[in-house]
Order: sequence, then structure tokens, then C-alpha cells
Amino acid sequence: MTVATQPRITALDWPELERRLDADGVAGTPPLLTPQQCAETVAMFDDDERFRSTVVMARHAYGEGSYRYFADPLPPLVQALREQLYPPVAAIANRWAAQLGERRFPGTLDGLRAECAAAGQHRPTPLMLRYGPGGYNCLHQDVYGELTFPLQFAIMLSRPDVDFTGGESVFVEQRPRQQSRPTVVRPGLGEAVLFPVRHRPRRGSRGYHRVQMRHGVSAVHRGERHVLGIIFHNAT
Repeated sequence: MTVATQPRITALDWPELERRLDADGVAGTPPLLTPQQCAETVAMFDDDERFRSTVVMARHAYGEGSYRYFADPLPPLVQALREQLYPPVAAIANRWAAQLGERRFPGTLDGLRAECAAAGQHRPTPLMLRYGPGGYNCLHQDVYGELTFPLQFAIMLSRPDVDFTGGESVFVEQRPRQQSRPTVVRPGLGEAVLFPVRHRPRRGSRGYHRVQMRHGVSAVHRGERHVLGIIFHNAT
């Protein structure tokens, strides 16, 4: 499998991504993966040896579809994405932490993994999701233990309007004493969405406060939709 990802990650306009996160709570990127890398990743989904567990959403009332958590060692491409994307998002996470009076995070993925291990969180959380016709994902947050890193990526592995229709990424921000604010994003092949795992800071009249965010997927009308989730904290 081709694993070169660093040039695309380095070329990202990180100040603009950070500005869009502050303004909208969600930020989309240009393609991080090539069509070949997307196809090779999708082909892994049916290889049981690559995964530590599988969740059929309907069994838990999570939605319709399934997702699989990668086992250690992670596939080289997934590991490269996790390692290379972490430092710039850690800088954003630590700015948020200062604004909200929360804990800081290490500057490297190895440092975060060590802190996860100390908290009893050892299992990797990167995952791949598959939705068929009628598939959807209820609004949720990806919290796997006491230690939660505040940002994650979802990378589109399928071609909208070619491999599937429908299946938009949905984000809902719950602002205090206000009605919830929805955002719908439609990434193209290989493109990623950067978004909060649980909450983000928002400036109010008395300084910064937390606003809760949840994410999900609207119904797929036809075809199959595959997404790669890059979550940085490990699970218990």
C-alpha cells in the first residue's frame, strides 16, 4: 500500500483550518489521500485480521451500517496519518485548553499514547465505517475513556454521487440557552473533515465557554459509503 501522506498534510493551510474551526466548529480539507489509497483502504474492510472488533449499528440502536476498529499494529497508512496529523491538531487542542481552563496535551502522538496507557486506555480507536442503502449514523460523541483528545478527522474513501448518494456528514452544536445549530458537510474523495470529539470553546460576553457538539451521518440513498476515522486517544 502507498503510504506517502506527509506532503499533503504539510501543505494544509493550518491557520485557515483553525479559523474555520473557531467560526463554524468544523473544517474541511483538500484531499489527503489519493484515489488509489482510498481504494486500497476500502479493500481492507473485509479482511478480519486487520480489525480488533466490529460493531453492527442496528444492534445497539446507533443507526444502520457497520464499523470496524483497526487492531495493532495499525496499517502503515493509518499509522502515518495518525502520527503526522497529531502535532498540528495538538497545537489547536492546547490553545482550546488554555481558553477553557482544561488540561494540556503532549506534542507527539507517542506522548498521548503514553498518557492513555497510564489511564488504562490501550486499545487503538482508528476505524472504518461502511454504510449501504438506508444506512445512517445517529448523532454521537466518540469518548472512549477518561482521557479524550478533543479533535478528530473523518476521511471520505468513496466518491459522492458515483459510489453513493445521500450520506452527508452532519454536525450539531448545542449552544447554551439557544437552539441547536446544524452544519452539513459533503467531503469529496480523499478529503477530510476536522471536528471536535465532544466540545469546543466559543467566545461569549463573559469570555470563553464550552459548547457541546455531536456528529452523525444522514441516510445513504443508494450505493456504499466508506469513511476512515482518525481518532487520536485510545480506548479502555
